[in-house]
Amino acid sequence: MCVMAPKGSERVVKKIVAENRKARFNYEIIDTYEAGLVLKGTEVKSLREGKANIAESYASDEDGEIWLINSYLPEYLQANRFNHEPRRRRKLLLSGREINRLRAGINREGMTLVPLKIYFNDRGRAKIELALAKGKKLHDKRESEKERDWNRQKSRLLKDNG
Repeated sequence: MCVMAPKGSERVVKKIVAENRKARFNYEIIDTYEAGLVLKGTEVKSLREGKANIAESYASDEDGEIWLINSYLPEYLQANRFNHEPRRRRKLLLSGREINRLRAGINREGMTLVPLKIYFNDRGRAKIELALAKGKKLHDKRESEKERDWNRQKSRLLKDNG
């Protein structure tokens, strides 16, 4: 899937590799950050094939660095013995100021770092969109489900009567 800016403006192309769709349902997104990923060569090749899963992954603060944990990048088949471990921890590249903001959100306010999507930017670099989020309660999830169903029903009614 590619996202492009309108004509006349600077063209920005993002090739989305993996998306965490459940994150917006399970969490209330407070703020988003773009971070780089430290990857091995075979991991980049596996990403370019569009094979990745970040559904059960999260980011953690350890020793002043942010790490992506439990993300799945399958082994690259043509790289026999030089392959990577599919579920290894991957370091995220953020500025010092961003790391301090994220650490403050995690430690003081009890928030979670949730990856939203992995994509390649216009320069061909693998990036990850990270969200500082609060977990939704069960009644909040029900409310968002009701709202989504109502919007779907409303669009059907407008389509039939319009």
